[in-house]
Amino acid sequence: MSDSDDSQNIGTFWDHLDVLRSCIIKIIVATLLLAIVCFSFKDLLFSIVLAPTEPDFITYKLLGMHPQKIGLMNIGLTEQFMIHMKTALYAGILLASPYILYQIFCFVSPGLYENERKYAVRVVGGAYVMFILGTLLNYFVIFPMTVHFLGTYQVASDVANMLTLQSYMDTLLLMNLVMGVVFELPVVCWLLACLGLLNDRFMRTYRRHAIVVILIISAIITPTSDVFTLMVVALPIWALYEVSIIIVKRAQRKPKAINQAEENQTSQTHSTEVTRTAE
Repeated sequence: MSDSDDSQNIGTFWDHLDVLRSCIIKIIVATLLLAIVCFSFKDLLFSIVLAPTEPDFITYKLLGMHPQKIGLMNIGLTEQFMIHMKTALYAGILLASPYILYQIFCFVSPGLYENERKYAVRVVGGAYVMFILGTLLNYFVIFPMTVHFLGTYQVASDVANMLTLQSYMDTLLLMNLVMGVVFELPVVCWLLACLGLLNDRFMRTYRRHAIVVILIISAIITPTSDVFTLMVVALPIWALYEVSIIIVKRAQRKPKAINQAEENQTSQTHSTEVTRTAE
């Protein structure tokens, strides 16, 4: 390799670093701006975050429940301010997530072929939608049930519950993250099917084993002991597993002509790039 090739590769490397730095700066700025906006609207932010503690929360109304209001307390000098900052940052990341994914895709897409870009859009878009659905399910269904059960559970009538704001927020954020990750199951299964590592016959054969695993995961996610809350968590995950079987089956039925066309397009693009490099 000549010195000119070395300098060209070095220049390309630093160019990529500059693009990456610009992408990271844009992501940080957008996230911080939205976090500052969320921090400024404190009343609105915490009216949403603390809504499951209210007896008139929408989930309780739909289920015909009449729970008592759950009071929260603060035991640290700086705890409320730090929780305010952390919650605002989390909300900022959540609101900025479409823009974050867009910036990441813009950085990665120039190095992908056309068919690879199509798959990347599907994977990233599907993963984002499923994560949001998992978060919403947790906020409106699973977490309110957990709060209602744990907030009113007593081992004896003379032992009162004193729930801290810190424990409430930690539980909410953790359960949001866990449910968001669990809802990535169809996307992961589709990706594995496209790679030839998973088929619908395997998933059907081990369906019973999967149900047992789903019940165990549901029991871990929900620290309650009532069967109703367990089923509220287990049924959506089981439905995701059944949907994943259909998705995997459809992914396996992809016509060979399409695969051949994509391979030809990839080969043609690669040959063009090789020719340009040689010139």
